Amino acid sequence: MSATNDVYVGNAGQDALADRGWILGHFKEVGDARHSDAVEVEWGVHPRGDERALWVTGEERTALLVLVSGRFRMDFPDRSVTLAEQGDYVVWGKGVDHSWHAEEASVVLTVRWPSVPGYRVGGEDPRGPFRS
Repeated sequence: MSATNDVYVGNAGQDALADRGWILGHFKEVGDARHSDAVEVEWGVHPRGDERALWVTGEERTALLVLVSGRFRMDFPDRSVTLAEQGDYVVWGKGVDHSWHAEEASVVLTVRWPSVPGYRVGGEDPRGPFRS
């Protein structure tokens, strides 16, 4: 990783380890080029069978999830969407409850906006809450 003024150079796979996959958003320190109140970005690496412990309800943001590799299912109240080809993506808006399941070992890139404090499955994070 390298940081100079407002430029940060890193590796998503390595940097993602620090914040459960999230590499950009409100939860990064103010002054860090990766701090943003406008958007959040996650590099999600999921082993086969990995799934979200609880459904996200009352979502306050819009989200885009892009499949980098693997096979990944997004579940919504009225349907499920399986992303199977590199580049497949799904977008959902505010108020859309959702969950997910990695049908195969998968890498996904998620972008959410705006970046707002939320909650974390399994308890509060000492750096501040945010949804995962």
